[in-house]
Amino acid sequence: MDVTFNRNEDLNKQLIEQLKAKLKEIKAGGGEDSIAKIHEKGKLTARERIAWLLDESADFLEIGAMAADNMYPEDGCCPSAGVICGVGKVSGRICVIVANDATVKAGAWFPMTAKKNLRAQEIAMENNLPIIYLVDSAGVYLPLQDEIFPDKEHFGRQFRNNAKMSSMGIVQIAAIMGNCVAGGAYLPIMSDEALIVDKTGTIFLAGSYLVKAAIGETIDNETLGGASTHCEISGVTDNKYPDDKSCLDAIKEIMSTLGEPDSAGFDRISPIPPAHDADEILGKFPSERSKPYDMMEIIERVVDKASFRPYKKDYGKTLICGTARVDGWAVGFVANQRNIVKNKKGEMQMGGVIYSDSADKAARFIMNCNQRKIPLVFLQDVSGFMVGSKAEHGGIIKDGAKMVNAMANSVVPKFTFILGNSYGAGNYAMCGKAYDPRLIFSWPTGQMAVMSGASAAKTLLQIKVAALKKEGQEITSEAEQALLKEITEKYERTLHPYYAAARLWIDGVIDPRETRQVLSKGIEMANHRTITEKFNVGIIQT
Repeated sequence: MDVTFNRNEDLNKQLIEQLKAKLKEIKAGGGEDSIAKIHEKGKLTARERIAWLLDESADFLEIGAMAADNMYPEDGCCPSAGVICGVGKVSGRICVIVANDATVKAGAWFPMTAKKNLRAQEIAMENNLPIIYLVDSAGVYLPLQDEIFPDKEHFGRQFRNNAKMSSMGIVQIAAIMGNCVAGGAYLPIMSDEALIVDKTGTIFLAGSYLVKAAIGETIDNETLGGASTHCEISGVTDNKYPDDKSCLDAIKEIMSTLGEPDSAGFDRISPIPPAHDADEILGKFPSERSKPYDMMEIIERVVDKASFRPYKKDYGKTLICGTARVDGWAVGFVANQRNIVKNKKGEMQMGGVIYSDSADKAARFIMNCNQRKIPLVFLQDVSGFMVGSKAEHGGIIKDGAKMVNAMANSVVPKFTFILGNSYGAGNYAMCGKAYDPRLIFSWPTGQMAVMSGASAAKTLLQIKVAALKKEGQEITSEAEQALLKEITEKYERTLHPYYAAARLWIDGVIDPRETRQVLSKGIEMANHRTITEKFNVGIIQT
């Protein structure tokens, strides 16, 4: 019996159960009472609408499920930022779906709602995917309007994206299934087709109360902007339907008529299951982030059996590079090696640290993948680049710049998974959010920050103690330890993957055993956009 394996497995399973409980709570939306009120109106909830629309309800890659988690305590909870987004298949076509959740503050737009909608549109544009909007929203949440209205990446950006997607030939279908108010009214009408549900769907720039206040006209919302008004008088909407299901069926029919999608031509053969069961990842991945492990044991449980072909296996050993198959797709892996290894000179190198030789290897490998049109996968468990006089004299900055340059200019799609540490410049070099991965997910064990909690807390403590002494205050060792504990706990809350997911620094937190499926879905969606850009790394010092 492998005690270490069992311990790792038990602790990782605990984290996964916590994740499942968290997601179950979030997916309840505004709660049972709010759901009951939706049903009383003859409507489906946002998640029920998506399930009806999809070919297979289980085949839905949700994006931003944890968005806004614990971010608006003064304004009440806002699960999933009041909007559900994801990628799935409708009538055989992979597409992006965006559905306002009217059980959460009547589907009102919080700042994170806008950010999440923009992320969904970004995925559609990056991958040339049709996008379906299921609209049911009371509009901007006015108490926070200053954080959602005027800036570049705020509410108005979605309408700019509507126009851009139209010019790109990306199909946009909107169904007005509830309220659609003020500026939000432009989103469905800037789509290619606008469907509306009779008696429950309304669309107008100003509702009846505001019309009365503004111009003194007395009118009810249905006459002002209901389905009959817009289908028979204004011509704003295209067709009306008696209920949610018939409207969703119409969307399925529209999707079934779409022509063949473009193809990037990424290579795929018949998939072969991995050599080892994915469940074993939980025992192989250490419960303590300081413990070394062999990243190849993780990779072997993600890729198709016997498909991994290493690149420069005996050089730059703190990064694993190589091509493989994942669910039949050809991919290129760049992964941090957490084992302590020997370099070509026989010197010991710390696991999870990027050295000059590793950075040089990765840069060359990324170039090769771009030349061969192979999507890239980054598995992050990185403490950063090597520091110290030896590393600096050896040109670590120059070699790190080569890697970052090649990765940033890559034109093949990139996918990032944060397994453990994701610290400092290591996050950037390994394709963090700032470098446009098509998808970026974390395991429950992931952490993102400038540096580890222990290192940061000690640094912050030194600054705090120095400031107190400057003010003439003496601090006892007991008080110093208490202060260190307080600083550490506060800092480590910001390291948690749920914290990152709430702010959409990542697309979500997944069970490690789902990595293969998520990656395959990501490459499938990326394959819908042809690569027109030329790979050019620009100027790199040699």
